[in-house]
Amino acid sequence: MLSASQISFERYFAPVFQPVSFELEAGRLLLVTGANGCGKTTLIRVLAGILHPSAGRLDNSAQGMAYVGHYLAIKDDLSVIENLRFMRDFIGTSTRAVEEVISEVGLGRVAEQLARTLSAGQRKRCALARLLLSENELWLLDEPYSNLDQEGVELVDTMLRQHLEGGGGCILATHGAHRPSWRGTQDLYLVSGAGA
Repeated sequence: MLSASQISFERYFAPVFQPVSFELEAGRLLLVTGANGCGKTTLIRVLAGILHPSAGRLDNSAQGMAYVGHYLAIKDDLSVIENLRFMRDFIGTSTRAVEEVISEVGLGRVAEQLARTLSAGQRKRCALARLLLSENELWLLDEPYSNLDQEGVELVDTMLRQHLEGGGGCILATHGAHRPSWRGTQDLYLVSGAGA
């Protein structure tokens, strides 16, 4: 689905993280961990195509890729339902009803509220709802558990489990205490490139 061979990324001519190699198969989760500042977010952005690797090779055979990072890409002046309708129509691959997805992620009572009035956890749920509307095989998630209560953490785990059981793949970066540990989970401990 996605493989990397000795990819690296430099900032100001210094490596952000040591070269990374992995192979992600369908139905698998690659968990990227490491100390703060070791380059987890940078790696996810490289894999998403937002940044270009300085060296190495990436091969992506997945049928579509969905990315949720620190910046949630939610329009503050649109309601939850308007944000998700726009995203569904923009992506153009989903036949799911937006109202159904909103209910699934627990935002039914705030569906008509402007995004600017949502709590941080509700905003994260709105961003995660896009995954259910994208129907992409590969998910790239940067700190998906941040700003979520226990119910939200369980929601992410449920979404991930269903996605993987359906043949999807996911690369998830986290530094938090919660980390999914299902069968087939691979670990990639990222090491800062400083001094490498």
